[in-house]
Amino acid sequence: MSTPSAIIVGVGAEQGLGAALCRLLADKGYHVFIASRTLEKITKIADAINASGGSAEAIETDATDEAAVKRLFEHAFAPQDDIDPPDFIVFNAGINRHIGFRGVTAAEFEEFWRICCFGGFLVGREAARHLVPLGRGTVIFTGASASLRGKAGFAQFAAAKAGLRMISQSMAREFGPLGLHVAHTIIDGGIDGERLRSRRPDVQADTLLNIDAIAETYWHIHRQHPSAWTQEIDLRPYKETF
Repeated sequence: MSTPSAIIVGVGAEQGLGAALCRLLADKGYHVFIASRTLEKITKIADAINASGGSAEAIETDATDEAAVKRLFEHAFAPQDDIDPPDFIVFNAGINRHIGFRGVTAAEFEEFWRICCFGGFLVGREAARHLVPLGRGTVIFTGASASLRGKAGFAQFAAAKAGLRMISQSMAREFGPLGLHVAHTIIDGGIDGERLRSRRPDVQADTLLNIDAIAETYWHIHRQHPSAWTQEIDLRPYKETF
């Protein structure tokens, strides 16, 4: 029997959402194509999954590079005797930092857009090109509270995340009737991972979103019956003040 497979784009630290998704899928019996610009980091994650009996492959991919994204999908969807074409694709790439509006340079604004929005477009387009002919599959885009509203000092982030949300909505309306489930998650709060912990080591865990809990929600979306698909879901810790 062949193995199902998934593509996770935007994987960074071992204690991060992308890595948690990779581990969960491997535990579910998936071969995981792990894609990121930083090959060293994702190789460690793939090696750990393989050492524990799972199946994973690290593929260096810049999500803002059209040719690189095309190569990733061509490789993952190439016929293989023991691995099925991917049926689950997640775009999780992102960048975020506070910059006062008057200090945002044109280059910085474009960088945020390219990573958080343009990269999502490239991944979403290739996912649709490969999955729609098969009539099945799930594509999930990781969003944020900034997908819905802008905050002082985060205009560059909010603009990019709002654009990603519109990509997900447009794809869902175009491809849902063709069997492709497209969903967008609003992560409303800090994620309890390596990136945040390195900056705020004293923050209380119950005020943050647990990476494994988020990953479980993604899996639930993927397994939903087509009569009750989620297009958008918001996730937040129970102590979030909204």
